[in-house]
This record gives sequence, structure tokens and C-alpha cells, in this order.
Amino acid sequence: MTRRQFALPERRVDTPPDDTGCTVLHVDMDAFYASATLLAHPHLVGTPVIVGGGTRGVVLSATYEARRFGVTSAMPMGRARRLCPQATVLRPDHDLYAAISAGVMETFRSVTPVVEPLSLDEAFLDVSGALRRLGGPATIGRHIRDTVHDEQGITCSVGVAPTKVVAKLASTLAKPDGMVVVPRDEVVPFVQQLPVGALWGVGERTEEALVRLGLRTVADIAHTPRSTLERALGTATGRHLHELSWGRDPRPVEREQRERSIGSDETFAADLDDAVLVRRRLLAVSERTAGRMRAARTTGRTVTIRVRFSDFTTITRSRTLPEPTDSGRTLHATATALFDGLGLQRARIRLVGVRVSGLVPLEQAPVQGVIGEPEHGWRDAERAADRARARFGAGVVRPASLIEPVTSTSVRRPGDLS
Repeated sequence: MTRRQFALPERRVDTPPDDTGCTVLHVDMDAFYASATLLAHPHLVGTPVIVGGGTRGVVLSATYEARRFGVTSAMPMGRARRLCPQATVLRPDHDLYAAISAGVMETFRSVTPVVEPLSLDEAFLDVSGALRRLGGPATIGRHIRDTVHDEQGITCSVGVAPTKVVAKLASTLAKPDGMVVVPRDEVVPFVQQLPVGALWGVGERTEEALVRLGLRTVADIAHTPRSTLERALGTATGRHLHELSWGRDPRPVEREQRERSIGSDETFAADLDDAVLVRRRLLAVSERTAGRMRAARTTGRTVTIRVRFSDFTTITRSRTLPEPTDSGRTLHATATALFDGLGLQRARIRLVGVRVSGLVPLEQAPVQGVIGEPEHGWRDAERAADRARARFGAGVVRPASLIEPVTSTSVRRPGDLS
């Protein structure tokens, strides 16, 4: 059974769904990375597009037109190209994604402070405190969809339900660019019509175990003794799935928790053994990491580099700074010092990454100094570059050392065409 076979119980077409008590919303951007990337390529809207690239890369996202050919996120690019050879391949723009995500989350917080992000492009909202101000849950859902489209230029789908798990299932049914309300008295028939694999938390192995038991729909799970499920799947999983099969999910929407770390890494199109080129790529990932920190309005003290060699051996090294920072210049200086301290001689390197932990909200951070600069200078320049990239695209401003002609030895960013 596919998503398009899911349905709500029959009701009169002219009768709106009863959203009383449906105060949990799950909002999910539609093909987020692909939709955001297409903002700079409007002539490709409605065509198969894959975001990703590189000879060893994977698909970050794909438009619905490409998905019809079987292209999915995390699929190797080689396979994606074979499935959909007519697709246009575009490279990712992570700075743009962070900026749009920040705008979307700000829209959510303007509705309710009780926002639980799951990723850059989806979140749960508890709108119970906003009903008097903004209207019923369905009205709020429409307001969010309209605002995201008007302000960010992308679409989202909304699930409205009494619980988190049902709201998430409803938003999946609503895709793309729709909204589904599951009234309280329709929760059980809605959930029990689904295939077992649709339940949140059921991965491939659990689904295989359920099918071996002859359980193919959620209704099958619901009418199986809980003791049987616990023996086959384990006590916790069996109990959890039995509760979900009846639409029961007591978990509240939890207020946004700040990330514990922010980082970026890069897998090279070909292994590198030139330390100069590796340092240059450390600059690129340091700049991306710092941009994401500034978009999240956070700073950090502990800088960690990750180096993966051609045999997939991976090492990390860390250093804690005297004060928190969000400066790409400072991150790069620290990352370079950590890399140089490894003393590598012609080692073949497959990947480098930079991650910052010990995060502190920007408003709580002391006034930052940046290595080798006066009171104002690089910090102001980096923030001005952020504004330019948000308006004109990620490639409009970059360090001079990252501007180079494409040659057989040039290093490509993730997503560059091979």
C-alpha cells in the first residue's frame, strides 16, 4: 500500500473536518533542498532535478518529477543518474538552506513558542496557546502554509491532529503542498488503514519482523496481543507499536532545544595528498560552519577537525578557545593549526570536516575578538557577506583563495558536477 492509497473516512464534501482538540501540527517542507535550490533556477520548475553530484556523492534531494523515476535521498549519484538520465543535476547551496530554514522557524515561533524542530525542514508545533489569537488549528495551518510560501518562495505540507505521531502521518498524506486534518474521532480508522512500514520508528528490520508474523497493516498490529508483539520485537518496541496502532501517543511537543554542535564536512572527488589543497578545503568548510552558526545565532568554543583517509580510517582533533566565536577566520586558523599538528606527510585524504561544540547563544556570548583583527573588521565583513549571500546566492562572496579555475586537479565542493 502506498501513501496515495491512504484515506480518511468518508465525509460530506461541504463539511469541513472537526479540528477540535487537534492542537498538534507537523509542518514539513516539500522536497526542501530541491525546492530551495530551484529558487535560482525557476526555468527548471516542473522538471526532474536532482540535488547532489560528484563521482562519490549521494542524492541530497530530488524534485517530485525525479522521484517518480525512483530517485530517493541518500541514493548514490551514479544510480540516480541511471534511473533518471534526463534529470538536471544541481549542486547544493547549504548557506541558502540554513537561511531559509531560519526564516521558516521564525514563522513557526511567531505562531507559538512551543516548537520542536526535527531537522532544517520540519517541526512539530503545539498551537493550543495560539487558538484565541489566531483561530482554530486548521486556520493556523493555512496561515503557516501561506506565510512560508509568501516569504520563502517554497511550499510546505501540514498535518493537524491530536498527537504527534498522527500529525506526522497526516503531513505525509498531505504532500505535496497540502494539509490534512485528522479529527479525534477518526484517529483509529485513519491509523489502522496504514501499512506497518508507515508507523514512525518502524525501519526495514522491524517491518520485516512484522511481516514474518503476518502483520501487514497497522490494524493487524492493533489486534495482535501485546505479549506476542513484545516476545517477537522486544518489550519496549512491542509496547510502543501497540500503543501507536491505536493512535495513542502521550509525548508532548517539546520546546526547541539548541543544537549541541554545528559543523560541515567535505568528501573530495579524488583523494588529496597535497597539504596546501587540504588547508584550502578546511577554509571552505570553516566558512560554511561559521555561516550556519551565524544563521542559528549561536557561537561556540570547542573546534574539532575530522580527517578521513583513503582507507576510511578517521581521526579527530579538538581545541577549546578562550572565548566563543562564530568567525570563519578564527575557525580556519584553529582547524589549520590542528591539521598541521598531525604531521601528515603525503597521506591520501578522502574527507575533512570542521565542527564546533560548546555552543552559546549569541546574546549570551561575551564580545568576541577574532584572531589578528582590531575591534571591528573581519566580523563585520563576514556578516556583510552573509547578507550578500542571502540575497544573491552562496557563490557571490567567498575568500579569494577559494576562487580558482576548474582543472583536472581542482577540488570540487560536494555536489559539483564531475
